[in-house]
Amino acid sequence: MGFGTIFFIVVAAIVLYQLRSVLGRRTGNERPPFDPYSRPSDGAAPSQGNVVTLPSRRVNADDAPAAASPYEAIDKVALPGTPANEGLRRIKDADPAFDVAEFVDGAKIAYEMVVTAFADGDRKLLKNLLSPEVYGGFDASITDREAKGERLQSSFIGINEATVTGAEMKDREALVTVRLVSQLISATLKSDGTVVDGDPETVVEVIDLWTFARDTRSRDPNWKLVETESED
Repeated sequence: MGFGTIFFIVVAAIVLYQLRSVLGRRTGNERPPFDPYSRPSDGAAPSQGNVVTLPSRRVNADDAPAAASPYEAIDKVALPGTPANEGLRRIKDADPAFDVAEFVDGAKIAYEMVVTAFADGDRKLLKNLLSPEVYGGFDASITDREAKGERLQSSFIGINEATVTGAEMKDREALVTVRLVSQLISATLKSDGTVVDGDPETVVEVIDLWTFARDTRSRDPNWKLVETESED
């Protein structure tokens, strides 16, 4: 091995040693490695921990979700363009808190309560659910039944269908008509158990058209039954 070769080996070893001593030693003044996702510091405090700040994405106006129509729920209950749909929209305009889905659920509950209260002769409950005019008819029927010594035996099976068939605003009063298809067992009996009308063992389908009303300016959220009609 010649002198020149030995010289270059020695020089290379010295250079490597010096590079290693520099690269392997921290002085505390080193700059952090470049982060392609970080924003220029501009004097701002560095981010903490291992959080990586991704570039923000601007949302174009065309990408923003469209606001839901205030009549969206109404269109699911009544076909757009029908008188029922138009009436429900006017009610929604008069009372923005009106929720047609909740109303239909409430109408079904009220129907069962009224049918059961009428069979039991529960006048107190009926007064809370019916308008004075409708209550007068129910009360007269109960009184007549009591005078004859008869009783109404009724079992509520369930509601198969509840459909809004009409709606309108009269001044500030909202009116909604619901077609209710239910299954009942109903029979009128004498005091000795003799059947006067109906069948205590047969389930029958009953179709009623009930109209509910509420003053849209009132703080009272309750609706009352203002008209009843049976569909043959």
